Amino acid sequence: MQQTEQSPGANSAMAYTFHHPPQGFAHAQYRDPTSAVGRKQYANIMHDRRVFRGNTYAAIPMSSHAREEEEREVREALRRKKEMQHRAAVIKRRKELEAAQKRLATPPPVLGRQHIEVQTEQFLEELKDEVEVVQQETQTDPLLDRPITPPYVPVKSGRDAESQINEGDLFHFDDAVDPILDVMVGKTLEQAMLEVLQEEELELLRQQQLEFEQRRKEELLEAQRLEAREKRLFEEKERRNDLENRVFARLQDEGWFRDRVVHEVEFDFFPWLMDQVAMELEKKQRARNLVDDLIRQVVSAQLEG
Repeated sequence: MQQTEQSPGANSAMAYTFHHPPQGFAHAQYRDPTSAVGRKQYANIMHDRRVFRGNTYAAIPMSSHAREEEEREVREALRRKKEMQHRAAVIKRRKELEAAQKRLATPPPVLGRQHIEVQTEQFLEELKDEVEVVQQETQTDPLLDRPITPPYVPVKSGRDAESQINEGDLFHFDDAVDPILDVMVGKTLEQAMLEVLQEEELELLRQQQLEFEQRRKEELLEAQRLEAREKRLFEEKERRNDLENRVFARLQDEGWFRDRVVHEVEFDFFPWLMDQVAMELEKKQRARNLVDDLIRQVVSAQLEG
């Protein structure tokens, strides 16, 4: 329970909250140092049960199980270390091999020469086929056994008290269950209404789907009918065009249709041309006759003279 108090004697209305009512600071009671109660009691710590017995430099004896467990952990650590070293060496060799493959190879030497390895480092070192290997080992001290830490048990404080709670003192079934029942009934009705609305919506969707399918089938039949009609009209037009061409060709062959230019040339131009040619020939013939008559008269006149 939290309470709110205002500081007395202050003009400001500053409020504060607390879990427990405020209490005054408890001062330690005065004890006479010369009395038996106030006199400090001195004792030898070696008689205290909390002090460890024995010297501090001797190793604590270990059980065989603890020693085997320690040796097993040491062997496992060495094995993991060797595996890590081996894995690192394999990765290093793989990287060196990949780097060597990526580098461009040196062209082969010409005839009469050979390639040799030459150190280009600033500080030369002796190259040996055998690598000097030195083995060293070390051993860590075994873990020392120590007594098991006792569980922490807090010091009991305060006084025990008890109380009797009769049936119905803290919980009244009717008053506590009515709101829960109201919520459950309301939720049940709401869920039922939602399910009914969902079923009606699904039924409406199915009806709309059926109407859409029916309309789609009708539109498909109408499209097929229009396609058939268009195809029939196209075929009729093609047949009509072909028929019209055949009829006109036949009439043209039979002479029912004549070209106007040809008709004018045959029936207008050619007769006029023939008449003009005949007139021109007649003029030339008349001129020849006149010339012949003149020549004949001249010859006759010369013969008579």
